[in-house]
Amino acid sequence: MGLKTAIIGTVLATLAANPATAAQPRAARPIPAPMRDLVWGKLNFLHTTDTHGWHAGHLQESQYSADWGDYVSFAEHMRQKADDLGVDLLLVDTGDRVEGNGLYDASSPKGKYYYDIYKEQDVDVICTGNHELYIASTADREYERTVENFSGRYVASNLDYVKGDGERVEMAQRYKRFRTKNQGVEVVAMGFLFDFGGNANNTVVKRVGDVVREGWFQRLVMEQEKPDLWLVIGHVGVQMEEFKTVFGEIRRWNGDAPILFFGGHVHVRDATSYDERSFAMASGRYFETIGWMSVDGAIKKAEEDPKGERGLSFHRRYIDNNLLGLYHHSGLNASTFHTEHGKNVTSMIAKARKELELDYTFGCAPQNYWMTRSPYPGPDSIYTLLEEEVIPDIAVNPKRKDVPRLVIANTGAIRFDIFKGAFTRDSTYITSPFLSVLNYIPDVPYHAAKKVIKLLNNAGKIMADAHMDNEFMAIPEQLSIRESIIYDTPANPFSEDGIQKPMGQHGHEEPFLVEGYTTRDDIGDDGDDALHSRINFYVVPNCIQSELSFPEEGEPETVDLVFFDFIQPWVLMALKLSGAVYTDKDVILYVEGTFTELFAGWIEDNWPAKC
Repeated sequence: MGLKTAIIGTVLATLAANPATAAQPRAARPIPAPMRDLVWGKLNFLHTTDTHGWHAGHLQESQYSADWGDYVSFAEHMRQKADDLGVDLLLVDTGDRVEGNGLYDASSPKGKYYYDIYKEQDVDVICTGNHELYIASTADREYERTVENFSGRYVASNLDYVKGDGERVEMAQRYKRFRTKNQGVEVVAMGFLFDFGGNANNTVVKRVGDVVREGWFQRLVMEQEKPDLWLVIGHVGVQMEEFKTVFGEIRRWNGDAPILFFGGHVHVRDATSYDERSFAMASGRYFETIGWMSVDGAIKKAEEDPKGERGLSFHRRYIDNNLLGLYHHSGLNASTFHTEHGKNVTSMIAKARKELELDYTFGCAPQNYWMTRSPYPGPDSIYTLLEEEVIPDIAVNPKRKDVPRLVIANTGAIRFDIFKGAFTRDSTYITSPFLSVLNYIPDVPYHAAKKVIKLLNNAGKIMADAHMDNEFMAIPEQLSIRESIIYDTPANPFSEDGIQKPMGQHGHEEPFLVEGYTTRDDIGDDGDDALHSRINFYVVPNCIQSELSFPEEGEPETVDLVFFDFIQPWVLMALKLSGAVYTDKDVILYVEGTFTELFAGWIEDNWPAKC
């Protein structure tokens, strides 16, 4: 498996917004970088995944500051370019569009503005992620809004929906068969979700290994009228077994057909191939990345190259989502790039942000706090901030404040860094968008309670044998990155003079580079469209723990065991393995309010009001 390097690409520049180069009023101005061009083929794709509500772009990070309206403009220009070249361009999205940003999470009901904003993009093939399914009301809205908005384009090969009257139906069509506009390539598209077990009870996720044995799938892959190309999209990491299972079954009956995969879920830029006539890519997270894939050569069944061979070539590019890059790849500039449609979507986003008061400031962060760019424990780690400062103040039940307690939080509850400066209402959802609350079990024998954190962090095989996968408590990136990635060379600041240029047009001086993605996948290290300086990645534990109100000497006989409700199944299993058997009936709410609300309150009380 290729090593994904500097996955968490972030930049500290918060330059003044420039109407020509910043989509949202408070967005950081894009910074020039050396560029790699896109390679066009007969069939081309733009790919988004795991956008998690970041459709306003990254307001504090210059190289990801374009918004959904800019992507609408970009796609329209690229479709026109494809028409001019006589080739095809398709847009795909592979799920987890919700939960993770105030634009989605701050409204009531959630997604009040998001669904109308998202549907403005003309996506050709779309599927579901796990975050669309955790909460029943979210799954309802996915079925009623997104599936409807993309009728005929939404594919759900292993997902069913249970209506209010109990009727179980397919979430959407199992597959889609179509012919491309210009090249006339016949495509069969399917959409999968990984073998997810945390879905709400109004949805049913079928195991991928079972689905490929179902009658409809077997008839499809075995039928005589073969498509030219198989397109498999999914909320699945491209290194995960679910995609390999689908690939194996398609290839078994379709000897040399091109098979393309677009994945997601693990929040990394990644690409691989399962054989010489297949290609798979994943396009990052949080609308930092727009993926590009192109296929050239003998795509159609009857097609051969001049030498009588049926060779294929594949290219991929990970596009940083900023306007300078979008201008470069479209061949346009600030005065010619923005379409009326795109500008209208940008205005929709700005209006929604204003109505949701997402720029309201709770306090001013005194420094940057990193998830993985700084080691834990350490003064720059967001998890050390939680463990040593935040949790001791918010994990307090007035009636039991003097009772010794262990408070356990899973690192996956935090989804993004905190930047020095204004911490806004938007920041609260960006940092922790979930409805997590603090539960507890009172008076747990300390000899058992103290073993829980070790089991959650270090006993993956033991917990897996008990059908509990510890990895799902941690951050998604660590599903792919297992070891820390540390570089010797420090990051360099980037001089912001000049415009963004292709690589090789910078004279004799080496350019200073902004910190960001420096991806190495199974294909190589040339996938990123913009050159960046490298960023360290420090692996973090699945969970952290605070010891509170402990005696100055010795150990307590019993403690209150406090934990985020999301990890309750793991905590109960760890207690059982430690010799203390408890059930859900023994669990009680420890403090009122969600963690997101409590954290915002802590910031308001502890950080300066003005920056």
